[in-house]
Amino acid sequence: MTIIDVPASRNYQVIVGENLISQAGSRIKSFRKGVTAAIISDETVWELYGSPLEASLETAGFGTIHYTFPPGEASKNGENYLKILNFLAENKLTRSDVLVALGGGVTGDLTGFVAATYLRGVAYVQIPTSLLAMVDSSVGGKTAIDLPAGKNLAGAFYQPSLVLCDIAALSTLPQEIFRDGCGEIIKYGVLYDKALFDKLLAEGFSFDREAVIARCVELKRNVVAEDEFDTGARQKLNLGHTIGHGIEAQSRFTVSHGQAVATGMAIVASAGEKAGITSRDTVQAIRQILQKFGFPLTTEYSAQQLFTSALSDKKRSGGTVNLVVPRQIGDCILLPTPVSRLQNFIEAGLA
Repeated sequence: MTIIDVPASRNYQVIVGENLISQAGSRIKSFRKGVTAAIISDETVWELYGSPLEASLETAGFGTIHYTFPPGEASKNGENYLKILNFLAENKLTRSDVLVALGGGVTGDLTGFVAATYLRGVAYVQIPTSLLAMVDSSVGGKTAIDLPAGKNLAGAFYQPSLVLCDIAALSTLPQEIFRDGCGEIIKYGVLYDKALFDKLLAEGFSFDREAVIARCVELKRNVVAEDEFDTGARQKLNLGHTIGHGIEAQSRFTVSHGQAVATGMAIVASAGEKAGITSRDTVQAIRQILQKFGFPLTTEYSAQQLFTSALSDKKRSGGTVNLVVPRQIGDCILLPTPVSRLQNFIEAGLA
């Protein structure tokens, strides 16, 4: 088991290990005692882990209620957000109670935004069950829902009180969902850690789960400690995301987040080479590792289509979009790009 302390506006721990769902009640009891725990989950994850989580919480003295919704990005919307708020209000939850997000990134983002806004803020715990959520979305306090105009356009920075990454939950993930998380892990290697990148390139899917998840959490912890509210260094975590979110939006979310971000990394690296920023060896290494993990290197969507989606990207500031471009593995820069030049940049990456 590995414990990582995250210093932020609310300090908390991320615990990475086996069978943590069965320990959730005792660990949450350390900061919330004898109250109600409201579990928010999607229907698929609830069937797998809802009962053991409820049992753990009730054994620790919590009353429990739960709310479930259909799985998938389409559920991360205003309708479900309001339904959950009303569910909590109807059950008379107070600020002494706690929300528990059980599931992947959709569940964590949605529950976090509910926690940030219900009664102007209540405590919540992240129990991510997907690899992507363990290494990325459960840590750092970004919460959000999607709007028809784009992804994650309504949200808040609101830190959890605890994150429990139960590696045992990865055993029930379909391979394509597990691979999505690998895309985010590769992103951390490209951004910050050549040793991690080289390890993934050598070992493929057989990497040590606990060690790699913990390393990614440490890397994200360092970024959050420096820039909690995403005004500077934290923007580098968006490597591949401007183009990736465009791919997701154009596909109406039939292309998964991890796959879209991986493709976005390949495209931005190619464009970076043509702009004289990214070394040829780096482009080749990124393409090699993405192919090893089974990610597509390009997309069916045109530069014009991806550009249109990028205009709604939350990382846009006025007439500029901050792109993240690798120079070498472990060394990336923020490249402020005028919107007027963005389509040409994407075209260069697709060529």
